[in-house]
Amino acid sequence: MKVNKLAWRNLWRRKRRTLITAFSIAFGVLLAVTFTGTGDYAYTNMIDASANMGLGHVTVQPRGYNETPSLDKRLQHADEIHARLPQLPGVSNAYVRILGQAMFASAAKNVGGVFLGIDPAAETATHNLLLRSLVEGELFPAGPGHGAVVGSKLAEKLNLSLGRKLVYTTSDANGDIVSEIARVSGIFRTGADEADGSMVLLPIDAVRNTLNYAPHEASLVAVIVDDQRRAAALTQVIAARVGNPQREVLSWQRTQPEIAGVVAMDRSGNYISQLLVGLLVAAGILNTLLMSVLERTREFGVMVALGMAPRTLFRLVITESLWLAVLGLVLGVMITAPWFLYLAYVGIDFSAAIGQDYSAGGVLVDPVLRIRLYRESALAILAGVFTLTLLSGLYPAWRAARVPPVQSLKAL
Repeated sequence: MKVNKLAWRNLWRRKRRTLITAFSIAFGVLLAVTFTGTGDYAYTNMIDASANMGLGHVTVQPRGYNETPSLDKRLQHADEIHARLPQLPGVSNAYVRILGQAMFASAAKNVGGVFLGIDPAAETATHNLLLRSLVEGELFPAGPGHGAVVGSKLAEKLNLSLGRKLVYTTSDANGDIVSEIARVSGIFRTGADEADGSMVLLPIDAVRNTLNYAPHEASLVAVIVDDQRRAAALTQVIAARVGNPQREVLSWQRTQPEIAGVVAMDRSGNYISQLLVGLLVAAGILNTLLMSVLERTREFGVMVALGMAPRTLFRLVITESLWLAVLGLVLGVMITAPWFLYLAYVGIDFSAAIGQDYSAGGVLVDPVLRIRLYRESALAILAGVFTLTLLSGLYPAWRAARVPPVQSLKAL
């Protein structure tokens, strides 16, 4: 207790220096929260957007489909798999889908693209980014039919509007070339050129008839999870529940490697930036504590001569560094809280600087800079500040513990 009180008093001998160092720690906390929080938000947003564009956070699919996707690879008993998955803890929902490539044609021209067969009775805008981005028309007309919802840029390329005919040509389950006609019932605009310029939503029953699929067959079952961070763990749980030698269960890191690469690269840059900020803060703490120790060489010599153990001096300086960390964290919370709340609820709009294509790796990116801090990220920042402060105080504390009493008493 005496060491704590003495360390606290020692800090305020040089108030200006202590406050400058504490504010440098607080500024480091602000930067760490900003870098980490914006990263947490951006990564989660990208991963969720990618999952909601078709494949889900976890995908149940025929074995080998991920390496060579084709329409002759079919997932058997897809409806049965779909019925069993939403019961699992951490799973929001699951959707049976057919995904394939096709040639889309109108009276104007033809363009290659991707179709996604969905169940209009089961799909919702909550877990389907394309439905959430509907700007004209509706999903599909009521009753049996061959409606289609097309991307806005694809509609421009093919000169399509609501009610116009769209012909799509693809290969069926047997490898034969088949064609079908659908009428445009809706148009979506996500802001991602790759999706808006190549994707078409079709009713899954009509697609099954066209491709000669059985009613229980599909390309995949897309699983949406509550927290994308649990996708890898849930992959193992889902595999144990519905897996068999003809199926494989993959997380988004395997099915969407482009997004995984973008996230990994950006996260690495984020870590390097935070490391540099941390080193600058640590240098400031080291300078403050070392100057304090050098100024008190004579004082430490007297204390050792009067019987204070060197290890007590070591504890004293380390305690000063810890008090400095606590003071910096308190100031950091005070200056970071308003900034955090502003970014969390308002954000900074960069759409004018980004342009029209809000995508990275073909996935929609939110042009508004926002922040989201996970609990483990906050704990990592807290632990990082204390660790850096402790490490910065080790050398000054070691110097203080090795003060020779006789020579220090002779010093003027």
